[in-house]
Amino acid sequence: MIRVLLVDDQPLVRSGFRALLDAEDDLQVVAEAADGAAGLALTREHLPDVVLVDVQMPVVDGIELTRRIAADPRLAPVHVVVLTNYGLDEYVFDALSAGAAGFLVKDIEPEDFLHAVRVAARGDALLAPSITRKLILRYLALPPRPDASTVASRLTGREREAVVLVAQGLSNDQIAASMTISPLTAKTHINRAMTKLHARDRAQLVVIAYASGLVAPRPS
Repeated sequence: MIRVLLVDDQPLVRSGFRALLDAEDDLQVVAEAADGAAGLALTREHLPDVVLVDVQMPVVDGIELTRRIAADPRLAPVHVVVLTNYGLDEYVFDALSAGAAGFLVKDIEPEDFLHAVRVAARGDALLAPSITRKLILRYLALPPRPDASTVASRLTGREREAVVLVAQGLSNDQIAASMTISPLTAKTHINRAMTKLHARDRAQLVVIAYASGLVAPRPS
């Protein structure tokens, strides 16, 4: 059973998401909160698999809530998915940098929403190609960080290759096919890279890859 916490200041939004989630046999809403402060307390109390977090909320906003969850070692198994009413905006970069596992727009189709929750629960990043492109364009304006060579030196050649493919938005199966290895071996390379680079999840691995210069962004 995938346990979900809803954090949104709009009761109608929470009730809509709850109805969708509770109708599924493998999904369960364990609690709801109307602001980030209450959301953090409930996250610590229930230790859900996934926290769905609105960006704009009173008391503590969604970005800061995400940052606090990511900074708490006790909440390491919790995956945060940030929700917004807007399209691709400045919140994308902030949410992923704060430690979010993904970023969704609230007008997403129900089946895509449910799939996204399941993807987040198993630790995979929710990075649509359009969001990945936004990250790339953001980093085009930034020089690589001084520790780029240090980041690269922490990884084996195969791990670096896997990270590049993750940053391109490929799934484990696609990475395995590209590298001519099994999906399990691909997952092992990715997990080892995440451990070495202290990435909370695949979303942060992508951020680190571009921010450090390990992956060189190019305009589409």
